[in-house]
Amino acid sequence: MNTLSSLPQLKPRPPILESEVLESGSVELSKMKGKQKKSTAKEAVHKKRKKILGIITATLAVMVLFFTVFVVVPGYRVYKEFLDLKESALRAKASVETQDISVVKAEVQRFKTDLSDFQTKYQAFSWVRGLPGIGVYYRDGQAGVAAGLHAIDAAGIVIETAQPYADIIGFAGPNSQVEDPLADTANDRIDFLIQTVEDVLPRIDELSQKALLVKTEVDKIDPNRYPEDFRGIKVRDLLKDGIALVDEATVRISQSKPLLESVPYLIGKDEPRTYLLMFQNDKELRPTGGFMTAYAIMNVTNGKPQPVSSNDIYNLDNKYSPRIAAPEAIIKYLKGPYLISRNLRLRDMNWSPDFEESMNLFSEEAKRAGITEIDGIISVDTEVVVKLLNVIGPVDVPGFGTFSTQNDERCDCPQIIYELESYADIEGPVVWSQDNPDEIIFAPSNYGNRKDIIGPLMNTILSHALGQPKEKLPDLFQAAWESVTEKHALFYFLDEKAQEGANGFNIAGRIQEYEGDYLHINDANLGGRKSNLYVTQEVSQIIDVSGDGTVTKTLMITYKNTQDYDGWLNSVLPNWTRIYVPQGSELVDIQGFEDPGETYEELGKTVFSGGFELRPLGVKQIVVTYKLPMKFENSYNIYIQKQAGTVDPLYTIEVKNDIEEMFLKTDREFSFNI
Repeated sequence: MNTLSSLPQLKPRPPILESEVLESGSVELSKMKGKQKKSTAKEAVHKKRKKILGIITATLAVMVLFFTVFVVVPGYRVYKEFLDLKESALRAKASVETQDISVVKAEVQRFKTDLSDFQTKYQAFSWVRGLPGIGVYYRDGQAGVAAGLHAIDAAGIVIETAQPYADIIGFAGPNSQVEDPLADTANDRIDFLIQTVEDVLPRIDELSQKALLVKTEVDKIDPNRYPEDFRGIKVRDLLKDGIALVDEATVRISQSKPLLESVPYLIGKDEPRTYLLMFQNDKELRPTGGFMTAYAIMNVTNGKPQPVSSNDIYNLDNKYSPRIAAPEAIIKYLKGPYLISRNLRLRDMNWSPDFEESMNLFSEEAKRAGITEIDGIISVDTEVVVKLLNVIGPVDVPGFGTFSTQNDERCDCPQIIYELESYADIEGPVVWSQDNPDEIIFAPSNYGNRKDIIGPLMNTILSHALGQPKEKLPDLFQAAWESVTEKHALFYFLDEKAQEGANGFNIAGRIQEYEGDYLHINDANLGGRKSNLYVTQEVSQIIDVSGDGTVTKTLMITYKNTQDYDGWLNSVLPNWTRIYVPQGSELVDIQGFEDPGETYEELGKTVFSGGFELRPLGVKQIVVTYKLPMKFENSYNIYIQKQAGTVDPLYTIEVKNDIEEMFLKTDREFSFNI
């Protein structure tokens, strides 16, 4: 057997043609090229991603660097500077308690330096001022810092001006010019103040300019941009109160010069002045602050008041022949003497809510009853007496007893209020004999005490006040300041320049002109005993602004008598209300008045009026809806004037979602974004 033939035969492969080689090669090459393309695409994507990542990383690095350089570092510096500034402010505040004017001056100057440093650090954020949203807060901060620097400059002027009088205002100082360093009474320091008051005038213009700069910066800040509450701090309320305080201070400073220039005349520096001191009983509320119950004639020489005589307003009325027609509300509600004669009595001549208007009438008619050759009228109410006695303590009035502000359970009021109301408690006028003018036919109980109490009481209070040690002088000034600004004391001068000064300083009880919305609520107690001792008032305003800027207002006035009937002080209150609003206002609806009055024009205002009775423990609400004659675009502003003699009624203003609530102690302006 052939072995070779038995082996498996390998078939020869057919020859590979060139075309096949080329074709095969092209396939492989094509596959290789496909793989290369995929690899290149992946690399391109990878490179692109890497590039994007690099850009992002670089951008983030730049942002971090920017944030660090322009935010973190300056932010930390500003924060650290703010903490230092806060400590500096606390030291400046604490320096006042040292009652050393040199210490106060040094700390205020130090605070100015710290605030300037803070301003420099704060300017590092100036790049955000144009950004939407955050930019406005930066600008607010900038305005606040600028206002602070101007305020410090103003404080510096005050300190420099006051330094010679440091002892007078209750401060010690090495540069004090008080001639007698052993003089320890308020009287001694007032003597020095009177002699040097004219030296203060040259600085008033400078101080006014600084105050105006403060107001300009502060008015740039909108409190409504800020939260109502932050960590228990009433941020928005603090801002609003601060701005209101600045605005009020600016007005008073800028308008104080005419009054200060008149001080030498008013205090009798050249020759004695004679004033009629009118006591208005605010517990029997009348338009200018209270029923004019008694008066005193007072001479003032070199700032020293000396009562000459005092008397009952009824005695003055008995010497007067009524000749001017009385308002219908007085005739209708008071009745009594007006059933005999419908002409106005002297005691009711403060019917105009404008004190100057009322005193123009009263002073002219009082001449017919023997009140002549006076230089002015100063009215005070019971709150003035209470504020002064809170400082000087109880006083003994010879022949009348001891008076204090301790609570008297018989009326749940200060003891002096109870005693004054007791002395004033008479029914009807005194009847004199036609044949003998000195003979009294009829006199109500307490008549003798009533006609004498005001003069001795005021004389005692004034003498005690002037005799107080120097430590109490700042408190006396504070009591006097509150009495004036809260309209418990009003001033009327026959001298034209002096009256202009009183008007400018807003102590003359004038109804003011105002371009925006305006409100003054004026109540008159027409026979309700002394019920205003217990009556409270709450005023709510809802402002509805339409798309074209037209304003429709809903005004709600709620009166509450908080005590029960006592048969003496508290009784049914016949109240006549007049609501003064911008002239041209259109009445839409009025509810709550039992005796609807008229709508008329007076004192440059539109007046809504009406009457009602408020019983002890009773509640009465008046609701008035009206349209304002002007339109508002970006902001709504209102000026509210408080009635003299009232004690901080509660006011609420609602404009859209913004609600402002406050106890109205003084006349105030409010502004809201709309």
